[in-house]
Amino acid sequence: MKAIWNGETIAESNDTIVIEGNHYFPIDSVKKEYFEDSDTQTVCHWKGTACYYTLKVDGKENRDAAWYYSDPKEMAKGIKGRVVFWRGVEVVK
Repeated sequence: MKAIWNGETIAESNDTIVIEGNHYFPIDSVKKEYFEDSDTQTVCHWKGTACYYTLKVDGKENRDAAWYYSDPKEMAKGIKGRVVFWRGVEVVK
C-alpha cells in the first residue's frame, strides 16, 4: 500500500492493518521529512487519544492529515506504532 499526497509517496508498506476502512501504516514506513508534529488531539471511545501530524510537501501544507495512537486502549493495541491518513491523502495498492 502507498499513501500519496500532493504527488509524493509519503508512506509505503506491505504491512498495513485495516480498521474502519482505514489503512494503518507502520511508523517506520513513513517518510518523516514530510511530517510535522501537531498540537491537535482527539479522543476515540475505544481506541484512545489520537495525536496528529501535519503534512508538508513541496511548499503545501495539509494540517492534521495523519494521526496515530501513542498509547491505544487495550482493544486497539494492534495499532500502536502505526499512522493513518485522511484529508485528501490517497491510499492505493
